[in-house]
Order: sequence, then C-alpha cells, then structure tokens
Amino acid sequence: MSNFRFQALQAVLDRSIPEIKLPSNKISDYFNSNVFDKQKMKDFLSKDAFQVIVSSIEKSEPIPRDMADQVASAMKAWAISKGATHYTHWFQPLTGTTAEKHDAFFEPTPDGGAIEVFSGDALAQQEPDASSFPSGGLRNTFEARGYTAWDPSSPAFIMGRTLCIPTVFVSYTGEALDYKVPLLKALNALDKAAVDVCHYFDKSIEKVNASLGIEQEYFLVDIALFNARPDLYLTGRTLFGHMSAKNQQLEDHYFGSIPERVYAYMQDLETEALQLGIPLKTRHNEVAPSQFECAPIYEEINLAIDHNQLLMDLMDRVAKRHNFKVLLHEKPYAGVNGSGKHNNWSMITNTGKNLLSPGKTPKNNLMFLTFFVNTIRAVYEHADLLRASIASVNNDHRLGANEAPPAIISIFLGSQLSDVLDEIETSRISKKIKDDALLWQGIPKIPQILKDNTDRNRTSPFAFTGNKFELRAVGSSANSAYPMTILNMIMAEQLKKFKYDVDRILRKGEKKDVAILMVIKRYIKESKNIRFEGNGYSQEWEEEAGARGLSNFKTTPRALDALLAEKSAILFEDTAVFSPREAHARHEVLLESFYKKLQIEARVIGELVINVIIPTAIAYQSNLVENVRGLKDIGLDSGTYAAQLDIISKISEHVNFIKSNVGYMIAERKQANGIEDIREKAIAYDEKVKAFFQPIRYHVDKLEQLIDDSLWPLPKFRELLFIK
Repeated sequence: MSNFRFQALQAVLDRSIPEIKLPSNKISDYFNSNVFDKQKMKDFLSKDAFQVIVSSIEKSEPIPRDMADQVASAMKAWAISKGATHYTHWFQPLTGTTAEKHDAFFEPTPDGGAIEVFSGDALAQQEPDASSFPSGGLRNTFEARGYTAWDPSSPAFIMGRTLCIPTVFVSYTGEALDYKVPLLKALNALDKAAVDVCHYFDKSIEKVNASLGIEQEYFLVDIALFNARPDLYLTGRTLFGHMSAKNQQLEDHYFGSIPERVYAYMQDLETEALQLGIPLKTRHNEVAPSQFECAPIYEEINLAIDHNQLLMDLMDRVAKRHNFKVLLHEKPYAGVNGSGKHNNWSMITNTGKNLLSPGKTPKNNLMFLTFFVNTIRAVYEHADLLRASIASVNNDHRLGANEAPPAIISIFLGSQLSDVLDEIETSRISKKIKDDALLWQGIPKIPQILKDNTDRNRTSPFAFTGNKFELRAVGSSANSAYPMTILNMIMAEQLKKFKYDVDRILRKGEKKDVAILMVIKRYIKESKNIRFEGNGYSQEWEEEAGARGLSNFKTTPRALDALLAEKSAILFEDTAVFSPREAHARHEVLLESFYKKLQIEARVIGELVINVIIPTAIAYQSNLVENVRGLKDIGLDSGTYAAQLDIISKISEHVNFIKSNVGYMIAERKQANGIEDIREKAIAYDEKVKAFFQPIRYHVDKLEQLIDDSLWPLPKFRELLFIK
C-alpha cells in the first residue's frame, strides 16, 4: 500500500471520540447565549434606547445615529463580558461565502496605556478593501473602497473572541456587492405588495414577512483521507474513483443509527449553533453513506439565511475538532446522491397567519387560493430566472440524478390540490353571491390540507408541502440569498399584477370576491403548463416539457442568460431590486466563477494523471513485465502468463488514452483561455474542456480496478464513504 494512503487509513483507525460536555441539559438555558438579542439589549441599553432600537428593527426604519453610539457601547460591554477582544463587520460578498476583517476594541492612550473603544460610527459603517472581491465590473481594480453597513435586523453574535456584526456590502458608488442588499430589497417589495393584497381580506394586516427553513445536506469524511485526495482538497469533489461495491443500493443508511463519531460531532455542532441562536431542530442520516442532514426551525428569511451561512462555517470549524472534513459540494462522489439545500418558503403576516395555509372557511380559503395561485403564476412567468438563481458548476453535476430535481422548473401540488385547481378552472362563478358558502357554484370547500395529502414526488424542483413551497433545486454549498431574492422578487411583482387585475374588475362595479375569483381562474389556466405530477427524470417529461414551452437549461452558462433577458430587466426595474449594472455584474461574476472552477478541475486532473496515476500504472506494469520475464526464463509456456500479458496490454491502452486525452484537454483549455467574451469562455470550458473529464475518469477508474490495491495512491470510495 502506498505510504501516504496507508498513513491516512491508519490515522482513521487510531481515532478516539472526544467527550462532549453540554453547557446544560436544557437547551433553553444556553440558546442565544452568544447573541446580542433583545433580552441582552434590554439588559445593556437604557429603556428609551431599547424601545427606539426595537421599534426601528420591527418597522425596518433607520436607527438614529445618536442611538448607534449607545448600542455600540452596550454591544462592547456585553462582548467584553463574554471574553471578546475584537469586532468585525460580517458580510456576504459575491464569492458565495462570508467575509470579515477583525479590529481590536483597544486604542492606545497618550500616556502609553490603552482603553477599549467601540463607537457608533464603527458599528454603523466600515470601509473594507473591496478590490479583491468579485464585482463583475462594478468597480475598477484601482477603486478599492467599499462600504459595509450594519444590518440591525440580524443580531450581532460572538464567534470565538470576536464580536460579529451582520452587515451589507456596497461599492463606493452605491451598487450592491453582496447577496444581502438585493434580498432586503426583495423582501421589502414583497411586504408592500402582499399587504396590499391582504387588505382584500383583512385590513388589520400591516406587515408580511417571508419565512424560510433551510434543510442542509452534507457529507463527512475523515480529515486524513480528505488530505490524501488532492482532488477533494482542491475542488471539493472526487474527480476519479471507481464506485464501491456497496454504496447506497441497500437503502440502509437513510434514517439509520447515527455512527458514534458522527453523533459526537453533531452534538458539538448543535451546542455551538444553538448558542449562536441557530435553532437546529433535526438531525439524521441521509440516503448516501456518510451523508447527513440538519435542519432548523423556520425563521424570518433574512435571519434564516444569515444563520445558514454561519452554520456552514461553523460545521467546518467543529468538524476539525473531530478529525472530519465537511463536504458541502453538491456532488462529491459520482454515482450516489448529491447534496442540496431544500428551501422551505412561506409568508407570515404580523397577525400570525401563514398565507400558504388553507383555512376552515370559504373566506380564508379564498385568501389561501389567492397567494397559492399567485405563487404558481410567478414561478411560471419567471421559471428561467429561478433556474438561473440555482445555477452553478457544482449543481450541474447534481441536478437530474439520484433524487435531485431536474433542471426543468416545474411545480408539484399533489393530486388533491391539483383537482381543486382543475375544478375551479372549469367551474362557473356565480355573480349573485348572498352567502360565502355559495361562493362557487359546484365547488366544495377546500379541505384542510395535510402533509400526507401533498408531496411524495422527490423529483420536483418546486413542490407544495402542506403550508409552504419547497425549492429543492438549491445546491448544498450555495448562498440561499440569491434564489430567495429571485423568488420573493417575482412574487412581489406578481402580487402587484394581481391587485391591478382585480382593481380593474372592481372599477367595473363587480363584487370583490367575484373579481378575485375571476382573476384566479384566469391565472390557473394561464400557468397550468408549469404544474407536473409525474417522474421528472423521464425522457417523456423532457419531451412533454418542451411541448409545453418549458425551458431545459442543463448547464449554467446558458441558464444564466435569463439574468440579461428583457423580461428580467423590466422585472428588476419595476421592483428596484437590481439596477442594470448590478444584473450585468452578477451575470459576469457567476460566469467567471463557473469557468474558473472548471479550469481548476482541469488542472487538477492533468496534474494527478501525469504525476500520480500514470507513474503508478507504469510501476505496476513493470512489476508484471518482470514477472512474465521470470516465468519465461524458467521455461514456462506462454499460456501460463496469459493473464499477466492481458493486464499489461490493458494498462498500456488505458495509459495511452489518458495521456493523449489529457494533452487534448490542455490544448482546449489554452484555447478557451484566449477567449475574451466571458460567456463564450464559460461555454467553451463547459462544452470543450469539461467534455474530456468523464472519458479520462473512465480510464483512470479502469486502472484502479487493474492495479494492485497496495500500490494505488488515492483512498478509494469504499474507504471514503464509510466512517470508521
């Protein structure tokens, strides 16, 4: 066995399980303990300051600058009492991860001493260097200045010994350089549009918040095995590897007993997450070996996304203490399930009503139908833009295989709700309504929708699951802010159109409920093509979807065209979520990320093949040649070493194919690098360079099956997939 692989496997066998000490047996005793939440504000702020801050947060109003000094002083006092020595503005640049620059609280004094200082100005705004973050042309290289500004709707927290303050990140000229600014704009647009529609039913509703619960899937692998795989280390996925004889085919891992090492990790992770206010509720084994899931309780969407970004960082930090590496790549292992980030989305009013939850009366059901059908219509109208929001090189590997939804955006409702919509579409609306019970002629009341009556289709990218829609197409490593920005934005626009259509009918003297139903009936009919209840993997669905006019963008570069479509430009302008420059910038940033990741993978493939795989194959082949020569020298017939000759020949075939195709791949990569247009460059990498990945992998995996196990240099799938 090669020395490096042997050492890695030996390290795995030597692992001990660390003892996990919980702060308390009651989660409520330590939940939010490292968060500057309302209770701590109340403890550290004056009564007047506390009321101003809470009111500003709840009403999304700017906090007066003089109050910022009081908040900063209170935050500093609390953070220092918890052992913090530094603070940072914690933001989400277009890299998809989070970023932070730490500054100490202390300032030197003229007498040679020091004091702890943290001002309202430092809390409210900082100027990190923006030159090295992706901007898509929103600033020149020499224009390094960018601003981070405090987002008071997401509470500050302590990570280690640093006070982290969630912030937005904008350029010197005011364009958004992050994921948070557009999300906040989209949420504001949805709030206004949804409240206006709610007033058809309930005038007491003053605010609508989008709610989100994010189910986070991930793989774990021992850190020693991870370090012994350069492809995993550099790209997040295995570029080579023959499938293990046993993987997920027995379906014995899903919801199975959690391995002891993993259980210790989960306990440790949950403890830290709960202290940071992340309300983790669920943990379990996922379908593939060494694949797991954690899920929180639903939260307001901005906070839910901040918590998920923080959780991904925390998962990796805690994993290192347990000698694990968290794999958040959407497809780290070919042939088994990939990982997603299911986004469970709904809308909640200030009165506590879930707008996607059916009621017990015709009036409440009409309200539910209004928001339900408008969601379907919004996704139908902007399916291409929603598809673009989940596009990435990682997700391209996952979509359409092993229970992941396909790239075609469709909506699954379940037979019960589909029947209700079909019945409404074909029914006659009575215009002489004397009683709510007679709202529709021939239409029964909508029964209380139970989870058992809705989703059982795992191939649907957008499914209704009882009282929410679940966007399953989001990749496990993605920042959910982007798809949630798009979803909330298209919903805001759709609700504005709905109100316009209803009001136009009302101006003709029609009764309100009749006007609402007339519009709903039309929307049901117009958006019917997006609804699909069958197998999303079938060839028949691809053909049917094409006949329905639904797009099927299988790879990222062409899916991203939706960002620059005229239809999207009108949407962005109407909702004021993206300026034309910001939309073009995001298009460029995403394309650049796409081709650069493929560029890295191509380089890793070339390096591993030339420096590791081929030398190993030739060394083993040389051993066989010596064996054949020895057998021949002692006078044995050639038939006695026919198997050795066959293996020698096959090794040569595979090595020759790999060597020549790596050369062709490098030539295509160099040609792609010379393309100036970023879209054309991304397409060239996708269609020309990436085209060599699978054929090269096939022949490398064949070598893995031929070569002596003790010589193979890379940990194999059977070693990576099963935690010891």
